[in-house]
Amino acid sequence: MDSDALIHLALNTLSCPQKELAALLGVSPTQISKWKKGEHMSQEMEDKIRAITQIGDRDARFVLWCGSIETAIKWERLIHYLAELARYGDETGYDTEPLNDDLGLLCWNTFYTLKEMGVDIPKGFPEELEIIPDSHDDDAWELDIDENPYSSLIYAIYKSLTDVYGFYAAYVSDLMFDEDLDLYSTPAENIEPCLMLLAASKVDVEERFAENIQKFRRQTIKDYEEWLTIVKNRAFRAGIPLRAELLDMVYGSHDEIGHEAEAESLGINTSRIHPDIYMNELLVGMRIIHQVLPAILNKLGIEEEFQLDPSELQLNRNPR
Repeated sequence: MDSDALIHLALNTLSCPQKELAALLGVSPTQISKWKKGEHMSQEMEDKIRAITQIGDRDARFVLWCGSIETAIKWERLIHYLAELARYGDETGYDTEPLNDDLGLLCWNTFYTLKEMGVDIPKGFPEELEIIPDSHDDDAWELDIDENPYSSLIYAIYKSLTDVYGFYAAYVSDLMFDEDLDLYSTPAENIEPCLMLLAASKVDVEERFAENIQKFRRQTIKDYEEWLTIVKNRAFRAGIPLRAELLDMVYGSHDEIGHEAEAESLGINTSRIHPDIYMNELLVGMRIIHQVLPAILNKLGIEEEFQLDPSELQLNRNPR
């Protein structure tokens, strides 16, 4: 809950000073100041402010970014349409859950991603996007998506997200929920919530439109390298084999990892064994040797006199 966003939204919506808002809510002006600084707000007071501002269940910060509830409703409609369009064209075989927006976070997450990329949210809603069709077969609407830089970028991010999420669902999700790995007690817990950021980092966009794109890409790649390495290390220590190189999720294009996810969903990769499995088997074998060999030497009574000559382990290049 963003108490500061709710207060700023109420002040903007009612166009009143802080003292009047305090009187309307039945609290002191000091309490309003505390909420503006992020102090916890009760559910009862949050519901009261939501009723006053008429934002319903919408994210208060998203409405603030839009500038008004009317503009927020238009963006919301566009975002949900583009999400549905991206899901309609998804070929990975996995349902992109964030685009379903079951948690009501898609609009906030989309604008947050755009702002992280350095995209300036327009003050008003683009006029050319006012009319939204009722089906996916509207050719004029497809043209509008490409012509408007905001709708074009959002749609590109969503298409990338279907591929990124497909790879996540195919190869990472089960590991995240493995209780033995305890990944939600580590920074790796950010992998799923930040998937849209990773998807956006794989989209082509001009720097003049997304001024922070280069820094954004570097930071996103750095974060996911760290998080996925944690997953790989814990899976290795637990003896859980990987079905793919998890860092492909970071370095591969969204098309490449989307095809990888599709192959997994179709069962094409079922017979493939990732190199990490072989490495794991080698290390397990070495551990067994280290445990068993001393016992054998002790049983034979030669543990004290046994000395290993490493040169004897090398292959004789000139056998007689």
